[in-house]
Amino acid sequence: MSITVKRDLSQPMRHIVHVRNHLIAADGSVEEGGADAGPSPHDLYDAALGACKALTVVWYAQRKGIPVRDIEVTIERDASEERKGVYRLSAALHLGGDLSDTQRAELLAAAEKCPIQKLMTGVTTDITTTLVQP
Repeated sequence: MSITVKRDLSQPMRHIVHVRNHLIAADGSVEEGGADAGPSPHDLYDAALGACKALTVVWYAQRKGIPVRDIEVTIERDASEERKGVYRLSAALHLGGDLSDTQRAELLAAAEKCPIQKLMTGVTTDITTTLVQP
């Protein structure tokens, strides 16, 4: 799969992220020189964790017949020590529906095993950037 990010010249910094048939605006904050016309790359990174947890919970609940109704994940970021190599994300999972304490605990355990959390915490990501000649 390929993701393409193209500059939107109508804004100082905004880019449009193309993922399959989906478009997502990405921009810097006003303080960074952008127009805040979309989430920042950090926001998208953090959002990937929240989306993965939510989707993992609904997938798990469907497979196990757990009657979860509403799922909401709130991600809080503490980037105060990012330059020291520590980036903290806190995820709060809100579940709605007629669920027992056992089912809630089971869904929490599923959320903690989402693939993006595993990527963020358990693997080394190698990145290669090349310059394409015009």
